[in-house]
Amino acid sequence: MKIRPSLLLVLLLARSTIAAGDPAAELASFSVFDKIDINDLAKSDVETVHGPPMGGRFLSVQSCYVAPGSPDKQMAALKNWDPTKHRELKVLLHSDLLNSPTQANFSRLKSLPDNGVVRTFVSATEKLSDELQISKDEAQKFSGTEGMAAIVEPWSEILAARTKSFVTGGTAAQPSYDHTGKSIRPNEELNSLLKQQDKIRKQFAGFLSETGIGRGAGSLKSDLYWEFLNVDDHGVVTLGASYSRPAGNFQAADVLYYASGGYYVALTLYQMWPVTADGKSATLVWRGDMISAASLEDLHGVERLGSESAMMKDISKAVTLFRSDISGR
Repeated sequence: MKIRPSLLLVLLLARSTIAAGDPAAELASFSVFDKIDINDLAKSDVETVHGPPMGGRFLSVQSCYVAPGSPDKQMAALKNWDPTKHRELKVLLHSDLLNSPTQANFSRLKSLPDNGVVRTFVSATEKLSDELQISKDEAQKFSGTEGMAAIVEPWSEILAARTKSFVTGGTAAQPSYDHTGKSIRPNEELNSLLKQQDKIRKQFAGFLSETGIGRGAGSLKSDLYWEFLNVDDHGVVTLGASYSRPAGNFQAADVLYYASGGYYVALTLYQMWPVTADGKSATLVWRGDMISAASLEDLHGVERLGSESAMMKDISKAVTLFRSDISGR
C-alpha cells in the first residue's frame, strides 16, 4: 500500500513530536538504554553499560545519568571541569591551549614529577620504542636526546605542529603513526569507530558534520587542550578538542585525536535533555565513549570483557566525581 504524501508528513511529524517531547523515548531510539525512569535515575548513581559489540581494536561504553540544573549548566561545567583535582583519574596534567598552538603551551612537561609513570614516557622517547606513536619525520627530532630536559623541546615542536594541523585541517590533517613502518591514521580510526555505531552516527550526524570529526576542519569552534595521562602505568601525552552545541539540540563531543601511546584515538559524545526530576529542573545526560587501541586487537572472550569492564569502571568513576563536583558535594 502506498502512503499518501500528506499521511507520510503526519507520520513524520508525529515521530518528531514524540522524540522532542519524550527524552526517554529519544534516548531509547539510539542507545542501549531501552527503558529508564527519570525520577529513579535522579536518585541513583550513573548507569554505565557495555555498548554494542565492536570488532577489532575498538571498544564502546555507554552511560546515563540525571544531574541537577539545565543542560546549559552541564555544558559549562563540562567545559570548565579540571580532572587533575582527582588523583584516581590518573590525569597528571591538563592545560588549555586557547586555540594558540605555540611551543610555550607545552613547556609544562618540565613540571611533571620524576616518578615511574613519567620515566616510562622518557624511556620510550629515548629508545624510539615501537609503542611510541609518532611519524617518521617526528622521530628524527629525537636523535641523541636523553632525559626529560632534552626531550621537552622536540615534543613541544611535535605537539605544536599537530595542533596547528588540527586547527587548519581537523582530524583529517593529522600525520600517521608510522615511525615503525605500520601506518595508523587517527582520522581513519575515528571514522571506523563511528561506522560501527550506526544509530549513534545518525543521531549525531549534523553535529559531527559541524565539528568535522572524522572529516576535516568543521564550522563549529573547538576548545583545544592537552594532557599527560597515566595509561596502564605508562606516561602518555595527548591532544584533544571539545565541542558543544547548546542551542536547541544539546550535544557535545570530546575527541582525543592524538596520543603518544596507550590508544590511537578516543571519542566521547554527549546528548542532553532538559527534564523535571522530583519537581526540580534537571538534565538527562547520555554519554557514549569509544576507543581504538592496539592492545584490544587480539582480545577475545573473557579478556575482552575484562577490558570493557575496566573501561566501564573508569568512566563511572569519572562521571561520579564530575557530578559530585558540580553539585558541590
